[in-house]
Amino acid sequence: MSQDDTAPESTLPYPPVHNDKKFVVLTDWDGTITTYDSNDYMTDFLGYGKEKRREGNLEILSGRVTFRDAFREMLESVNKNGHKYEECKQALKDNIKLDSGFKEFFRYCKSQDIPVIIVSSGMEPLIRAILSNLVGDDASDIEIISNSVDVHEDGSWNIKFRHPSSGYGHDKSQAILPYRKLTDPPLLFYFGDGVSDLSAAKHADVLFVKEKSDGENDLATYCKRENIPHVLFSDFSKALPAVRSIVEGDKTPKEWFDIGRA
Repeated sequence: MSQDDTAPESTLPYPPVHNDKKFVVLTDWDGTITTYDSNDYMTDFLGYGKEKRREGNLEILSGRVTFRDAFREMLESVNKNGHKYEECKQALKDNIKLDSGFKEFFRYCKSQDIPVIIVSSGMEPLIRAILSNLVGDDASDIEIISNSVDVHEDGSWNIKFRHPSSGYGHDKSQAILPYRKLTDPPLLFYFGDGVSDLSAAKHADVLFVKEKSDGENDLATYCKRENIPHVLFSDFSKALPAVRSIVEGDKTPKEWFDIGRA
C-alpha cells in the first residue's frame, strides 16, 4: 500500500516547504492534538457506531482494506443517517477537546521558530473551525495539510480526498518527503496515533506515538510490528521535554528511542 516511489496526484495545493528551518513539527490532528478523534466521534455517535468502526480499523491494520475505503464508509454512515454538514461541525465544536499540553507545546515551538504543521486525514474546514475554537487567534499560525469536503445545496456532504488514487486517501508521507529532498533538511518530528498515520510513520526523524487509555493504540501496534523506532507519549506536556532536549542539544533522538517513553 506504499506510495513512496510514485507520488499520487494531489487534488489540493501544498504550502511551500520550510527550507530555512533546523526543526519542523508535523502532527496528526484527530486523537493526537485532540483527545477524541473528530471523525471517530461522528461515526460513533452520528454514524454506524463504534463497534463497526473498530472492525474497520482492524481490517486496515491487517491490510485487507485500504484506509481510504474504510474511512469513506465511516463518513458516509454519518451522512446517510441524515446529519448535515453544519450540524456535524457544531457537534464537533461542542464536543472535541484539546490535548491538555498542546498550547504550551505550541508556544515553545513558536519561541524557537519551529513550524507546526497539521497533517490530517480529516477535512480542513472542520479542522480549522475546531482549531480556532480551541486555540484562538494563534490557530492561524498553524498550517493544515489535509483532505477537504464537498458540501451540497441540501446540506449533505462528502469527503474530498487529497489523493483519491492512493489507498490512504491522503498519503501523509507526501507532506514529509519534500523535506528529505532539501540540501540541508531539517530534523522532522512527527506526532500520530492511529491508522491514518501509517504512511508517515517511517519517514520521521523522531516519531512520537500517542498512547490511548481506551486501548485503541493502532499506530503503536503497527510500529512494534514493523520495528519502527518511536517514543510513546500520553499528552503533549510529556512530549515537550523530549522535543526541548533534542532542540537544545541535551539528548539525541536515539537516546529517546532507547528510553521509549516521554
